[in-house]
Amino acid sequence: MNAIGYFRRHWQLYALLVLPVIYFAVFKYGPMYGIVIAFKDFNFFEGITGSKWIGFDAFREVFAMADFYKTLRNTLMLNFFDLLVSFPAPLILAIMLYEMKFVWFKKLSQTILYIPHFISWVIIGGIVYQVFGTQSGMINNVVTSLGFDPVPFLTDKTYWLVTYLAVGVWQSAGWGTIIYLAALTGINRELFEAADVDGAGRLRKIWSITLPALKPTIVTLLIINLGNMIAIGFERPYIIGNTAVRDYADVLSTFVYRIGIESGQYTLATVVGLFQAVVGLVFVLGANCASRKLAGQSIL
Repeated sequence: MNAIGYFRRHWQLYALLVLPVIYFAVFKYGPMYGIVIAFKDFNFFEGITGSKWIGFDAFREVFAMADFYKTLRNTLMLNFFDLLVSFPAPLILAIMLYEMKFVWFKKLSQTILYIPHFISWVIIGGIVYQVFGTQSGMINNVVTSLGFDPVPFLTDKTYWLVTYLAVGVWQSAGWGTIIYLAALTGINRELFEAADVDGAGRLRKIWSITLPALKPTIVTLLIINLGNMIAIGFERPYIIGNTAVRDYADVLSTFVYRIGIESGQYTLATVVGLFQAVVGLVFVLGANCASRKLAGQSIL
């Protein structure tokens, strides 16, 4: 069957692609034209085309800023610890949910675990201050009532880092289990029955059947997460952070907000954004190549 005949036979499938293609063309590829702002002395009133071309001068200015390297360090540090803590959490939760025998309890647990994903970070920030606040936080109220000194969860850098990671796990782990649970449903149940006949225990079945079946999913998500090492969300560090822990909480996204929105230096903000995109692409390709060579799994 030639290409034209194949298209005529399956034109409905191609028709379904029209809206997604339009969406990506308008909202994803169209805005890429704004990248040229990084190479211009952007003036809001003159627009992109009317602004003066300055080449790589803005890149030199950004790379000479001490704050840029501090925020880059913090971004990599927070994402690295987030990867160590938050990446395995959905996998562990998914396996635990999959092993549950009581369907009603499993559904109830899934619902409770999914809820934090739908809560705004502004609301989560309020919850964090109500629970972990040094002066009026719920935990410190109990600690001080027992005669101990309050724990500086949000004002000490080490405690803040632990709190930041814990809140991230609580907010994202439940939602992250969806992909793993979908992959788990595709496992042939006869494998578990055969393992039962051989006398394998629950941990042995998880190690020998469940985890190997999840390997492609784990590798794919790991590559994606490694690609996001240089990118970081704005809400969590901005809302949970404060001036006392700025040495850790100030990241590239908050840096872009300060120089772009607050200071109006759109050229410098675009330079940082372009830097994040290019380095993120390098991370994705590098992780994909390493995974293909070491584990035989890749997304490209």
